[in-house]
Amino acid sequence: MASICRFLQSPALNLVKNRIVPATSVPVRWLNLQEFQSKKLMQDHDITVQKFRVAETFEDAQEIAKEFKVKEYVIKAQILAGGRGKGVFENGFKGGVHLTKNPSDVPPIVESMLGHKLVTKQTGKDGVLVRKVMVAEALDISRETYFAILMDRQHDGPVMVGSPEGGVDIEEVAAKKPEAIFKEPIDISVGVTDEIALRMSKNLGFVGKKEKDAAEQIKRLYNLFLDVDATQVEINPFGETPDCQVVCFDAKVNFDDNADFRQKKVFEMNDTSESDPREVDAGKWDLNYVSMDGNIGCLVNGAGLAMATMDIVKLHGGEPANFLDVGGGVNEEQVYHAFRILTQDKNVKAILVNIFGGIVNCATIASGITNACKTINLQVPLVVRLEGTNVNTAKEILKKSKLNIIAADDFEEAAKKAVASLK
Repeated sequence: MASICRFLQSPALNLVKNRIVPATSVPVRWLNLQEFQSKKLMQDHDITVQKFRVAETFEDAQEIAKEFKVKEYVIKAQILAGGRGKGVFENGFKGGVHLTKNPSDVPPIVESMLGHKLVTKQTGKDGVLVRKVMVAEALDISRETYFAILMDRQHDGPVMVGSPEGGVDIEEVAAKKPEAIFKEPIDISVGVTDEIALRMSKNLGFVGKKEKDAAEQIKRLYNLFLDVDATQVEINPFGETPDCQVVCFDAKVNFDDNADFRQKKVFEMNDTSESDPREVDAGKWDLNYVSMDGNIGCLVNGAGLAMATMDIVKLHGGEPANFLDVGGGVNEEQVYHAFRILTQDKNVKAILVNIFGGIVNCATIASGITNACKTINLQVPLVVRLEGTNVNTAKEILKKSKLNIIAADDFEEAAKKAVASLK
């Protein structure tokens, strides 16, 4: 589901996408919830969603077929990728989304999905293993709208965005029919009043009893937005059924990672099974890591320096193997784990350390490098460029270590030496 707010994506990862690697290969680093998890959060906030159950085994599916009675079922493979409906499983089963009115069809469909990899246009050729399947009540949609609440820098706070043109790419609507996009800035000290909610409901085209029902759903969605420290709650479609129900048919919720200490229950739902294990590992040590296709591992501090380092490596004929930012408050233990994670990539044939010590103490980096190299028994060339706080002490530490470190005094020299070390 397309998002109207591009700024909610990580700036560093946007740069990685734009400069180095295809967008499809860049993992999103924030908390991601499966569809059923988002629906559960909404359900807990009295927001109207389809009734649903979740199967993790064939026996679960049999129990659902026996106990969960609805007119029609929609069966959805739960993976963090779009295009499920047109996807194909590695066992030949077609479609990660199926409809049926017969309860006896549910177990075999679920069995065809569970434990098999689903390949969609967003998963890559290897696909993603399906571990859970959602079985929900299928509802007819008589009309679709779009609704979202997001943090907007321009307004210094939350903004509601809505359009009667729902169920499609909202960015396309914004480009071709800007008059069909309605915005309502929210005063955080006041919240969403009845007046604001009703105005948005009218703009979305709800009439009669549905106008009040939609307004009530909008207020509850705002309560969810606040309660879970969301940066975005996007409903597409926010629709109505032939029997006049107002329903949130699909949801995308983005969270403020800095609020994880307040949102323990929410962040415990984080599904890392589809993420690169090295990225998950790095996250445990507060390191920012993204794998790439090259052979020069890059360890830097700061997203801007990371991008510049990767650019200059490419300029001199090299290919970065990763984006690894140790941040400003790095300690020796984190440096050790950064090296450990880098060397787990068999494609890494050289490592380039490029540190500008402003907040970072170069001596801390140097000590971390020497300890890591001795512990890991580093077997690939290591080029180190340090500049800034305590740089002379750091160089002395590296010199006394007697490790085979290729020193560089400036940015470009470091990149040239890293590329040359491969030869």
